Amino acid sequence: MAHYRRVGDVPPKRHTQHRDGEGRLYYEELMGEEGFSADSSLLYHREIPSAIVDARPWDVPDAATAPNHPLKPRHLRLHELFPADRWAGTDPVTGRRLVLGNGDVRISYAVSAAASPLYRNATGDEVVYVESGAATVETVFGTLRAEQGDYVVVPMSATHRWLPEGDEPLRTYAIEANGHIAPPKRYLSRFGQFLEHAPYCERDLHGPGEPLLADGTDVEVLVKHRTSRGVTGTRMVYARHPFDVVGWDGCLYPYTFNIRDFEPITGRVHQPPPVHQVFEGPGFVVCNFVPRKVDYHPLSIPVPYYHSNVDSDEVMFYCGGDYEARKGSGIGQGSVSVHPGGLAHGPQPGAYERSIGAGFFDELAVMVDTFRPLELGEGGTACEDGGYAWTWAGRGPDR
Repeated sequence: MAHYRRVGDVPPKRHTQHRDGEGRLYYEELMGEEGFSADSSLLYHREIPSAIVDARPWDVPDAATAPNHPLKPRHLRLHELFPADRWAGTDPVTGRRLVLGNGDVRISYAVSAAASPLYRNATGDEVVYVESGAATVETVFGTLRAEQGDYVVVPMSATHRWLPEGDEPLRTYAIEANGHIAPPKRYLSRFGQFLEHAPYCERDLHGPGEPLLADGTDVEVLVKHRTSRGVTGTRMVYARHPFDVVGWDGCLYPYTFNIRDFEPITGRVHQPPPVHQVFEGPGFVVCNFVPRKVDYHPLSIPVPYYHSNVDSDEVMFYCGGDYEARKGSGIGQGSVSVHPGGLAHGPQPGAYERSIGAGFFDELAVMVDTFRPLELGEGGTACEDGGYAWTWAGRGPDR
């Protein structure tokens, strides 16, 4: 994301001596993407950032998946995954339960109240949507405030931790890429500025405002990383606390973007899903469906037409409002619908006719479209509504 920021104490010239008030050198770290040929930032540490004293295996949460077979649409009730007696001791990182995944993206859900350990995802960027609750996210770049409706975008290999706040549990929907996540290219100029037709801009992105300095020795960081056999984890122990950055600058850093700042694109007739796009990653896109004025042609049908996205699986996370097109399906707050490539999907029976004349939809959802088939994780299997696939016909194979 080529949007330059400068925070804290940095020297006037990069790759030159930078010293504290007593003349002691700071240690410069270049964090960069794509072999230092894309976005990067320079961070200035009080201590050597590569000084580790131990490394041990870490068993990451269950990452196994099973194919969507037989092929059918599915409804997953995420709120069933964390009953009230479970989330109090759960944290937003190690408590994630895998819902869906493929080689490009993994989608997990967590309900938590405990602080997470220090964590670094070395497999790709993360976009974590806050369904409800609030948290402070401490990072090597500084602190972010996360609240309901925020996307928290954490770049690959940025050390961070989540600290839930308040009496309400923190509900998070994590989208983990096998690579980098960015705004859609069509929203950006050739130099990286948001263009006038984009539904959000730089003013809507909120990065850390000041350095976060912490002291400590023998500090453990959980690192998720790749091997030739898939995703694994390491407990890495640092000689000094990694949150020792006195300043940084560049175009690579964590930030928040609130879904309420997404300005919907509407038209006289129903607009296609790409107008709702907010992010893109390798092999997938992320879209917002927000409260908006709907189609105003005198003969319009405001709910979606039936559609076959022949190249994609569509995952919709329903996180607020009243979804007119899905009435009668059992879908509600906290539901996920999975509509795989290979079959058509669309409004429930009666929704097509009921929507005629509607002027506004009060709905909130986060959609992920993937370009390779998704499989079910253990969390998805555990909370499936087995009757969803037959709701358009009103009967299933056992009737």
